[in-house]
Amino acid sequence: MTGTLDQQEANGKGSTKGKVVCITLVMDTAIKIIGAACLCYVAVAAWVYFNQRKMLFVPRKELVATPADIGLTYEEVNLKNGLGQRIHAWWLPHENPRFTVLFCHGNAGNISHRLETFRIFHQLGLSVLIHDYSGYGQSEGSPSEKATRADTWAAWEWLTEEKGIDPATVVLFGRSLGGAVAAELVSELTREGVTPAGAIFESTFTSVPDMGAYMYPWLPVRQLARYRYNSAAVLQQVNIPALFAHSQEDEIVPYAIGAKLYESYPGPKSFLELRGDHNIGYLEMGEDYVNGLDRYLRELEGNK
Repeated sequence: MTGTLDQQEANGKGSTKGKVVCITLVMDTAIKIIGAACLCYVAVAAWVYFNQRKMLFVPRKELVATPADIGLTYEEVNLKNGLGQRIHAWWLPHENPRFTVLFCHGNAGNISHRLETFRIFHQLGLSVLIHDYSGYGQSEGSPSEKATRADTWAAWEWLTEEKGIDPATVVLFGRSLGGAVAAELVSELTREGVTPAGAIFESTFTSVPDMGAYMYPWLPVRQLARYRYNSAAVLQQVNIPALFAHSQEDEIVPYAIGAKLYESYPGPKSFLELRGDHNIGYLEMGEDYVNGLDRYLRELEGNK
């Protein structure tokens, strides 16, 4: 009987020891998996932090066309921004302009990729100044939030001082990232006591951290963000007639973010519902898009 009990006790100890070993192995494996996941998380966060510039700015150096290719007269313009860099621009005068548009384009390509928009603006009776940001096209320097602010201010000064265009006849137009650039400019003009005719914010966002939180909801983007472009905040003191345009099918800047920017604007405002994707939806809309802009311009003419 004793031998049987001893054997049972030995078996029990062996079984318990086996269970402990098994649990230890499981815990070691779990710790390794959690550790690897944490390392991957930190690695992705670090990649996002250090690659924000490349993600935000996608310049192209080569000019692929000019306004002459679609039959529009234009003038080469070289500006000097406040950072001492030469900024390349095009001036497209209209023979009988309703307004002059200062065009702030999106984050990719350069001014030569905007010919269809030039055609629309000309059809609407608008003179246009479009400039490339630092590091885009033939512009010197490198893109940054500070640089795009300096670039656009240089474009404004050229229009209103060198060309002598009345600020009250200038409409600021910003598409995508350009909407944030235009918002910065109109905010600065407001602080200077200068009032443009109006502003159009197309397919743009409230801020870069808001966009980052949408794209990477599982990362602490607001703490990682090195760029702000906080349009919703800088527009709070602005009170010029503004048109906001966005598509519910926009796959890059969510409609909800564009709508939030519109809702947060305290000045006189209207909204143009776009259709289609982020980059070419406005073109696919055809006359509906043109007519939407024309309605806004007629409202500005009524204000004059």
